[in-house]
Amino acid sequence: MSDGVTEVYFYHLERRTLEEVLPTLLERSLERGWRATVQAASEERVEAFDTLLWTYREESFLAHGTRRDPNPDQQPVFLTSSEDNPNAATVRFLVDGADIEDVSSYARIVYLFDGRDASAVDRARAQWRRDRPGRSAHR
Repeated sequence: MSDGVTEVYFYHLERRTLEEVLPTLLERSLERGWRATVQAASEERVEAFDTLLWTYREESFLAHGTRRDPNPDQQPVFLTSSEDNPNAATVRFLVDGADIEDVSSYARIVYLFDGRDASAVDRARAQWRRDRPGRSAHR
């Protein structure tokens, strides 16, 4: 998927909420054969996403796991509030201001942030300056 350089994307949410967008992005990742990790800023948000992925659509759900579940290495999507990557994900979604120190094991990093929240926009700008496209995202 990658030539050793991590692709970094910034997803500026303005019209739709994170809860509306994240399941679709995860579905697309799985369709491409990628494993994904979602890193939230707190365990409370991990719990909220855990519920969301089981219930976001009446006719289906997104298989996933958290630190409470056995065999995290077998989960196609892993939800966490830390920098761990027990499912060997190639794409990592960072939400709620979450950040990660070492991105070198990922082909793609995706920051999702609320465009209506000034502090979230400022934080994303700082992350962009650090990880902007065209720069190697190896930290």
